[in-house]
Amino acid sequence: MSTAHRLIRLRPRSALALAVTSLLGLVAFGWPLFADAGSAVDTSHSADAPWLFVVLLPLLAAVILAELTEGGLDAKAVAVLGMLAAVGAALRPLAPGAAGIDPSFVVIVLGGRIFGRGFGFVLGALTLFASALITGGVGPWMPFQMFGAAWVGFFAGCLPSLRGRWEVWLVAGYGFVASVGYGALLNMWFWPFGAYGPEVSYVAGATLLENGYRYGAFWLTTSLGWDVSRGVLISTLVLLAGHPVMSALRRTARRAAFDVPTEFGVGSSR
Repeated sequence: MSTAHRLIRLRPRSALALAVTSLLGLVAFGWPLFADAGSAVDTSHSADAPWLFVVLLPLLAAVILAELTEGGLDAKAVAVLGMLAAVGAALRPLAPGAAGIDPSFVVIVLGGRIFGRGFGFVLGALTLFASALITGGVGPWMPFQMFGAAWVGFFAGCLPSLRGRWEVWLVAGYGFVASVGYGALLNMWFWPFGAYGPEVSYVAGATLLENGYRYGAFWLTTSLGWDVSRGVLISTLVLLAGHPVMSALRRTARRAAFDVPTEFGVGSSR
């Protein structure tokens, strides 16, 4: 079926909640780029990250509640969401912690591809949240990781409709691009607040073009290798296991019949 990769559609209220959440994330990442020259952008996110996290969780809950009330999600879909988030969180500690390797992104990419944009958004955020609790990786970086992974899952649900080996290659290519993009985005949570050299450090009040050039130089000389390693791992895993995993997820969705409301009948008294 042509909509097989969007088994759970994004409804209007869910889209609104997701848009508000994404706008908050964009502001959190990008506000230093619009700071005046006299602004004191010399502190880390250690003070504002807890507040960002406090706001993020209710917004994620709002996305889920909007999906539930509009019929986009039901108890079966929530159960699949929790299962995939748990699998992704369990995979993350298995990574050696070097070269940016993170196999949990495979679950986020494939889940977003099969179940759609809203599902992928929430799956990405929940996976990073759960993995941070498991690995003890709770810190000012966590809300930003949640936003980045949420967008990875969201855009996986936006991929065009293809099936067979072309779909696998499409998802593998997306996995590489999304992994590299995730790493490039995540640097923004700390880059404006440190001194790394005259040519690669953030300058408050500089133009977007100038700071963009400085950040590009910083990214190329620091984290690009890590991000490419993550992308190669994710695309390789998708090429090796993407087809059977996506087929299994589609079979699960068909048997669960997400688009059929759950009804409880009255059984016999015997």
